[in-house]
Amino acid sequence: MTTPRTDIRTGIVGLGNIGRYHAERLRDLDVSLIGGMDVAAEARTRFARRYDVDVYDDHHELYDAVDAVIITTPNKYHEEYAVDAFDRDLNVLLEKPLAHSLESAERIASAATESDGYCMVGFNNRFANTVQIVNNRIEQGALGDVSHVEANYVRRRGIPGRGSWFTRRKIAGGGALIDLGVHAIDLALYLLDYPTVAEVNGVARGEFGSREEYAYLDMWGDDAGPAGFDVDDSASAFIRTADDRTISLEVAWATNRPENNEFVIRGTESAAMFDLLDGNLSVHSASKVGPDHLEDTSIETHQNDTHSEEQRAFFDAVATGKSSTASVEQALAVQRVIDAIYRSSDEGRTIEIGE
Repeated sequence: MTTPRTDIRTGIVGLGNIGRYHAERLRDLDVSLIGGMDVAAEARTRFARRYDVDVYDDHHELYDAVDAVIITTPNKYHEEYAVDAFDRDLNVLLEKPLAHSLESAERIASAATESDGYCMVGFNNRFANTVQIVNNRIEQGALGDVSHVEANYVRRRGIPGRGSWFTRRKIAGGGALIDLGVHAIDLALYLLDYPTVAEVNGVARGEFGSREEYAYLDMWGDDAGPAGFDVDDSASAFIRTADDRTISLEVAWATNRPENNEFVIRGTESAAMFDLLDGNLSVHSASKVGPDHLEDTSIETHQNDTHSEEQRAFFDAVATGKSSTASVEQALAVQRVIDAIYRSSDEGRTIEIGE
């Protein structure tokens, strides 16, 4: 039996920019947004005025009134709000990453597994039309055996507000790696059909955010300067799976080079290259049919709203009851890779997952 989306009473925990971003799309999906919660009075007032819903400073009051909740708080607070929701068997759309630390992520995953509520973690880039085209070609065997993914998510200058929670390890759990790298790692593993990761070697660097003379053109939030900036602003890593497939990872908030959002999916029959942000996609191969030749094909598609598609998938699963634990298990696998990269950087050695 399918429940209409309008009957799924939904609330949002965390009413800042990301919370409002989700709220706008809920309306477009005809989902019943009935309330929000935030510890900041100003955020509650702004949200109530914009969406004409009840707002709370206590998430338990919100949870009494809803069937589903979208959690968009800073990473450190994911565990408290998610675990309480799972204890009530609520359905949860949890913004990435799963948590600010591996230990917290494991507790969230355990609570999700024991709950009757459904959980999806916010890896919205999976829903990009470009990514789905590549994934379909992989599933059809058009790329042959896929053995390596080059994953780049590199900004030239893009620290998200120095002095904000994003740049404080105690709250965020890390910097560019846990903010951008979580997307890149998930997407690479997703296109490889989530194999078991065996080992990781990486370095996380903080080279720009702590500078007084940090030069930039724009910033996601206000620039409060370098005080308190204690996270990485770039990371490089090499990831090997148990079946010897590999991922090379480059992520950065700040570098002295042009931005690069290119993913390369290498297969034995062809390779696919796409830009994560602008959607440009090409396929490359070689052939002996006729004279030996190389083939390069451009594929065009329209850009879609990946957060809307993510929400649609979440609420369709809630409506039909076709839920699973795959999203949480995969998010935990990503968190283990992130933790291993940070450990590899700190200890100067390759880290075996699970050690």
